[in-house]
Amino acid sequence: MLTTLNTSYTDTRAADLAWALGREPLPALATRDLELGGAKLQLRLLGASHQVLLEEDHGSCSETVACIPGSSTPLPLGVAKRVGDWEYEFAARVEVLSPNQFAGRAQELLALVSDHPHGLAGVFPGSPHAFTALLAQYQDGQVHWRTWHAYPQDGQLVATRTRVGVRVPVPAGRTGA
Repeated sequence: MLTTLNTSYTDTRAADLAWALGREPLPALATRDLELGGAKLQLRLLGASHQVLLEEDHGSCSETVACIPGSSTPLPLGVAKRVGDWEYEFAARVEVLSPNQFAGRAQELLALVSDHPHGLAGVFPGSPHAFTALLAQYQDGQVHWRTWHAYPQDGQLVATRTRVGVRVPVPAGRTGA
């Protein structure tokens, strides 16, 4: 699903992005509700980037990657932690592209996400290459999502990937090989 976001482009630098786990839902400009493998997932486009809300029998989880005023947690390269009964893994990277590379990559990602049954992309006014996109999937008992945050003025594309899965207990008396 592709939408044009009716807001000003507020997260204008990749370096301003912050990461937060467990925040309450923030006001969204566009949402997409999904059910993947028994989990309810809501993809949310914010004026300042994205939020994903996950709800399942094992509990709930929210991930926010956005320009969060007063946030003290910058965007990490990677995070692995337990959230209730879940294992949560997050990774981020920043690609720096030439203007031509950026335009091509933007078109490719927007086509991929807008045509995908579990995708949500929003283009900000002022540039067809200023966008935030999210794509979710369910695989091997785990929920995965990827996001892209585009900053055409700097040629920067921030890509994240997240995996959330239920921790499988090791049976008593069994050790790793």
